[in-house]
Amino acid sequence: MATDAPAGTAKSCRLLRAGEEFQGKQGLLYSPGISAESAGARGIHLQIVTIPPGARAKAHKHAAHETAVYALSGESGMWFGEQLEQHVLVKPGDFLYIPADMPHLPYNPSLTENCVAIIARTDPNEQESVVLLPHLDGKNLVPPALD
Repeated sequence: MATDAPAGTAKSCRLLRAGEEFQGKQGLLYSPGISAESAGARGIHLQIVTIPPGARAKAHKHAAHETAVYALSGESGMWFGEQLEQHVLVKPGDFLYIPADMPHLPYNPSLTENCVAIIARTDPNEQESVVLLPHLDGKNLVPPALD
């Protein structure tokens, strides 16, 4: 990750470029931006997520941390709720709020186009608050009919 100052230096503004893409615990592709690791952040994490065509995350939640998503390109469906019983479709230009401890499972309904979004979370660490929910992964989730 490119930065204008080495990590661990005195408190200062930092200019960073997206870090090297990695596969997160949830099974999606992330490019970290602002985090505890990259900038010494203490209360926020900002990254880019890419959901490849036809891909779906593992069911998960973020323990005690809120998440905000801004969709840049492509569309994403997301199941959420204690039993993933609710559904939302996120399109470019949409903002999505996910409360702390909310089970969710995002996916890309397109078979040809990536879905790319910016994610901000109140956990400054890149993956520490991810809690996988394998008991929800086997659910047969069929999106509701879209008008």
